[in-house]
Amino acid sequence: MEQVDAIDTAPPAEGNARREELKELMLQGLWKNNPSLVQVLGLCPTLAVSSTFTNALGLGLATLVVLVSSNLAVSLVRNLVPKDIRIPIYVMIIAALVTSVQLLMNAYTYGLYQSLGIFIALIVTNCVIIGRAEAYASKNPPLLAAIDGFMMGLGFTLVLLVLGGLREIIGMGTLFDGADLLLGDWARSLRIELFHADASLLLAILPPGGFIGLGLLIAAKNAINDRLGRKQAADKAHCAVPAPGARATQL
Repeated sequence: MEQVDAIDTAPPAEGNARREELKELMLQGLWKNNPSLVQVLGLCPTLAVSSTFTNALGLGLATLVVLVSSNLAVSLVRNLVPKDIRIPIYVMIIAALVTSVQLLMNAYTYGLYQSLGIFIALIVTNCVIIGRAEAYASKNPPLLAAIDGFMMGLGFTLVLLVLGGLREIIGMGTLFDGADLLLGDWARSLRIELFHADASLLLAILPPGGFIGLGLLIAAKNAINDRLGRKQAADKAHCAVPAPGARATQL
């Protein structure tokens, strides 16, 4: 009877553990271990390409696709690759995937391909991708590796979008400018002119504006973490203090 009860309770426990692991992967990629705000990796494309929302979206999606694909491929071959040569093999896998993405962008989004230029090929050297391949994908099964790549890529893309949107608004007074380069001619109607700027604010558009914007985003994240930490500490302290008039019982 005890064996039957143990078997019946095993699947729910395993399901709960899996849900907790998926939740942790999501939190790691989007907030706790965000590639741009916490690890501060991939600064070259983050600062150079995020001058507009469209450029940020294009590079973010390309990086996300490469992250998911490379994590999945590395996880599939993790038991077949000798440890001594694993890094060169991971780089070859990433380079092949980046080349495929580059050719697809050249074929279907040529305007955006020209706008991003060499930064598409530089995805190969992005420390986020090789870092996740070495730290997570090479040690975990394919499904979890793919989810980790998706969450890390999504966190990286969201930071690019926020930074690109802010720089475009402050620098040019527009949003979704050049969306037709990524989505087609119908996307010209998405362009929003928030205010008319006689001359663009170069500080926001050039890389120094990216440094300032990224620094402000990191500061905002740290402030939110500090506030949440103080709130949790206060809640724990409140729970630890006995209520007035309460008597301690001895067992």
